[in-house]
Amino acid sequence: MARADVDDGSDGVREIRLLENPDGQWTARDLEVEVTAQGETRTAALENLDAVVAAVTGDGGHEPTDEELRDLGVDPERARSQDDDRPDVLR
Repeated sequence: MARADVDDGSDGVREIRLLENPDGQWTARDLEVEVTAQGETRTAALENLDAVVAAVTGDGGHEPTDEELRDLGVDPERARSQDDDRPDVLR
């Protein structure tokens, strides 16, 4: 297990734990945000962790485009006309 304090350019310092699993995969955990991600390499695990942290802290993601919705088999017009904030599959 490795432990690193990462200066991410914000006011604080992120504490991350990095663990090599018996299967060769890597697990990275952000101790402050309390989220975990995996990857085939250390770099991939850390990149995946950054994406998860960005998503849960509101710094990541975007409104899906019509094309992205269609690729998922969702009709964009129907998806945007629903009264509920949650999609049907999450009810």
